[in-house]
Amino acid sequence: MEQTNATFQRGFVLLAFSSFGELQLLLFALFLSLYLVTLTSNVFIIVVIRLDSHLHTPMYLFLSFLAFSETCYTLGIIPRMLSGLVRGGRGISYVGCAVQMFFSASWACSNCFLLAAMGFDRYVAICAPLHYANRMNLTLCAQLVGTSFLSGYLFGLGMTLVIFHLPFCSSHEIQHFFCDTPPVLSLACGDTGLSELGILILSLLVLLLSFCLISTSYTYILAAILRISSTEGRKKAFSTCASHLTVVIVHYGCASFMYLRPKASYSLERDQLIAVTYTVVTPLLNPIIYSLRNRAVQTALRNAFQGGLLGKG
Repeated sequence: MEQTNATFQRGFVLLAFSSFGELQLLLFALFLSLYLVTLTSNVFIIVVIRLDSHLHTPMYLFLSFLAFSETCYTLGIIPRMLSGLVRGGRGISYVGCAVQMFFSASWACSNCFLLAAMGFDRYVAICAPLHYANRMNLTLCAQLVGTSFLSGYLFGLGMTLVIFHLPFCSSHEIQHFFCDTPPVLSLACGDTGLSELGILILSLLVLLLSFCLISTSYTYILAAILRISSTEGRKKAFSTCASHLTVVIVHYGCASFMYLRPKASYSLERDQLIAVTYTVVTPLLNPIIYSLRNRAVQTALRNAFQGGLLGKG
């Protein structure tokens, strides 16, 4: 209890990249550039979908909320990391660490369920196109989005409570650039077996539940596509899912490798690299993937740049 009280009073220190010396300024410039592009891209996607009436469909509604969730996720992590790189102030309070873990876990879990909702949307569009407008109505879309965020918050709260009910040892140095569950858990004293099991169960519930929903949707989608007689028709049907499927593979690949493994397999250097991928790179890939592979988004973006949506023309 004394150790926990001491940790509560002095907080934690985030030590990621502290050994890079002068290279930290190079990392700062790199991460700042990626972050600004990520932030601008996601905000631009949200604005374009909001302003272009042609994109007022369930598919793009979900995409805008995914971009919103990714923006909030990066806002809670990257600015502090950038501050630590350029100013050297890497301290974070006990409460601040818990709050950062809660919101980062919540947004990450919400992303999983939003991707599942997007998979269901693609299932209805391809397997029941004549009933798409009736089934994917505004009420159902709002319920799916609300459920995604509520589920994310509940799972995020559960993960945070599982970690922060533990007593922490005298060491308060986190070998990471934000308060993620594996590095914070490594500072806990005593037997952490139950907490590790709790984190594993919660992670499995989030990842497997949402992934099973996505897999079920795509099983029916694949069956429907195979029943299409023309090759051109198959390509057109599959192209409507390609962007979503690419984002799913990237998202679940990183998340599964990071959280669905035992504590003994943690590697500080490798985990930091993986964390950079899903906190900096993945949020940038989402708008890029949808912009490159979706003609409707491409057209809307082209109109926006030409001033049609932004009042420049």
